[in-house]
Amino acid sequence: MDRSLFLKRMAGVGCCAAMVSTLLNAAYADPSSPAVNRSFMPETAPDDKPDELANTKMERDFILNWVNDLLDTMDKVLDEETYIKLIEGCGRGCYNRHQFKKDISIAAKGDLDKLLTAYKKNFEVWKEGDTVHIRYGEKSPGCYCPILKNQAYNTKGLHCNCTKATHQAIFENALGRPFKVDILESVRRGGQTCHFLVHV
Repeated sequence: MDRSLFLKRMAGVGCCAAMVSTLLNAAYADPSSPAVNRSFMPETAPDDKPDELANTKMERDFILNWVNDLLDTMDKVLDEETYIKLIEGCGRGCYNRHQFKKDISIAAKGDLDKLLTAYKKNFEVWKEGDTVHIRYGEKSPGCYCPILKNQAYNTKGLHCNCTKATHQAIFENALGRPFKVDILESVRRGGQTCHFLVHV
């Protein structure tokens, strides 16, 4: 398959997990729904009310397993550059979905000092020469990403480019220009914490 076409298709993965959940909910609301293959679902009698907690856990496990299968396939079939581009797209999507991340940009009003002040509500941040350090504490309890924090999945540390891209999006939206961000350390790469360096 043409790589650019594959990347475009894969870029929709952020929507896929939500779509899976929506389809599952639709199927439970209408047991006769042809929307999904129910072969993986436990059988219930027509008059039985599904256990909501059990269904929620089943959907969570289904989505996590699906994402792990996707990441495993990405590791096997994508070159590193393409993998990183895809993951960075997820990081920018994460910025767009979470208001508290957008609020950091909004608070800056085009001013780097205001941006750093806004950042300090959630992160350790300090300026050093022409760079800004963003650190998740001196020692992090583990990976903060909801996709991987409870998984032993090995992404070679490439998944950390998702968070790197989120910080790029915050700076770029706050100050209106491109920024280079480096990953100095991350829990996924065997570090004590997650630490990013923004070149300003």
